[in-house]
Amino acid sequence: MRVLVAWCPDWSVTAGMFELAETGEAQHPASQPAAVLANNIVEVCNGAARAEGVRRGQRRRDAQSRCPELVLLPANPERDVRYFEPVLATVEDLRPGVAPIRPGLLAVSAPGRYFGGEPHAAALLSQHLVDAGVWDCRFGVADDLFTAEQAARQAPVQDCVVVSPGASAAFIQALPVRVLADTVDGGAEGRELADLLRRLGLPTLGDFARLSRAEVSNRFGAFGLSVWQRAQGGAPTRLGSREPPPELACEIGFEPPLESAEAVCFSVRTTAERFVAGLAERQLVAVAVRIEAEADGVVMSARTWLHPRCFTSRDLIDRVHWQLQAGMASSGLRSRRDAGAVSAPVERVRFLPETVEPASAHAEGLWGGGADEQVTRGVARVQAMIGFDAVRTPVLQGGRSVADRQSTVAWGERPVGLRPLDRPWPGRIPGPAPSRVFAVPPAAEVVDEAGRSVTVTERGAVTGEPWRYRIDAAADVAARRWTPVASWAGPWPVDDAWWVSEGGAGRSARFQVVGVDGRAWLLVWRATGWEAEAGYD
Repeated sequence: MRVLVAWCPDWSVTAGMFELAETGEAQHPASQPAAVLANNIVEVCNGAARAEGVRRGQRRRDAQSRCPELVLLPANPERDVRYFEPVLATVEDLRPGVAPIRPGLLAVSAPGRYFGGEPHAAALLSQHLVDAGVWDCRFGVADDLFTAEQAARQAPVQDCVVVSPGASAAFIQALPVRVLADTVDGGAEGRELADLLRRLGLPTLGDFARLSRAEVSNRFGAFGLSVWQRAQGGAPTRLGSREPPPELACEIGFEPPLESAEAVCFSVRTTAERFVAGLAERQLVAVAVRIEAEADGVVMSARTWLHPRCFTSRDLIDRVHWQLQAGMASSGLRSRRDAGAVSAPVERVRFLPETVEPASAHAEGLWGGGADEQVTRGVARVQAMIGFDAVRTPVLQGGRSVADRQSTVAWGERPVGLRPLDRPWPGRIPGPAPSRVFAVPPAAEVVDEAGRSVTVTERGAVTGEPWRYRIDAAADVAARRWTPVASWAGPWPVDDAWWVSEGGAGRSARFQVVGVDGRAWLLVWRATGWEAEAGYD
């Protein structure tokens, strides 16, 4: 069996640029230097970035110093897989039995004479991938998977390198050992083996192949033996071809197009029920659904909706209504007189399941649902009545102040864009966390024994010991009176945005203060004065 490998270099960067273009956050041409970062280290960079001196393993600041216009993309394996799915589907349309190896790399049995030969088959695949928006695609054909992958890495853009039958060993043995770092299952082991072989004076795979099997097995272990077998040209190929996913999407067209959100929601009811029933036939439920609305043949509104449990037909209709209302509000066409109008007449609505789960994982208990399920259904009904964004869930995120550590997301949505909790966050106060955080911190005063206002110097030193305090809280009469300090802790100084602040406006320091009345407060000193950030009730 001959193997054809399709390789899309720097796929993480390509997927990140696709996401930017789709969300409309930025428009970057394909030739724009870009890199994917993980932990502030360059993980993948494209050819334009490499031409400017950016390399894998560089720190973020080093990469930006070499290329100031570098587009920085966060590492996201889920995004890479999601945007590689259309590539797999494109190849499956021409040649079933695609084996996805990793995002950016796939293998399939070489078509042979069906398309007029292996080079013609690769040219046809290249044409379809370019039509799908993947410009940098390269192909390799050989007797085994390892050789075909290395042939694809030698191919020019949108071209193919064909290794003749029986010539895999000669082709592989001419390659340097550094190719082991990028093999199908190389990774860290491949990089270590390549470095070891170079230090032993074996610069090519041919030099490694001339060793005996016993020497390789004893010295380099199981991975070294598998590489030695590949260099001999005798590595077996087993393609784990995937089964194409069933078509679960449903859509409905309107003729003539509908001009009100209410009319659209009424008309999609049967389609939503058919969508849920189609999943149920396969014992599946959807927990993430993408809803698209078309106008004049163009998708004018698209959004992925999440559900904390699973979608019913009623939930889908609510999401359609919220999505059209949001598009209507953003277009400025909403008015009291025409509260159901959308930005353009809708001619098609489409439901696409993005995440499905077994229905057994969401089945009710033997004696019905519990309190959690009742709460979920109750919140869903409230959300349907007052709007999607009106019901929100508190979530924790990283930050120095207690106010920065709290955020809210719409109920049912996955939190995204939050600051990580596992960072050090210097200046953050220790636990326990206060129970009450003021939305608008009231002003406060803290004085020492002589009645002078307590401040914090640039070096973080306190000018005096806190002796008394009072808080200008309108709803708390007791806090407005001067209260002697029973104990205090701090300061925890922070200098936020010192590069943009003037006159030390970014400096602050937090104190935990307990009054003789037993009440505890989190007070913040700033250059403009004191304020109460939270209370320990």
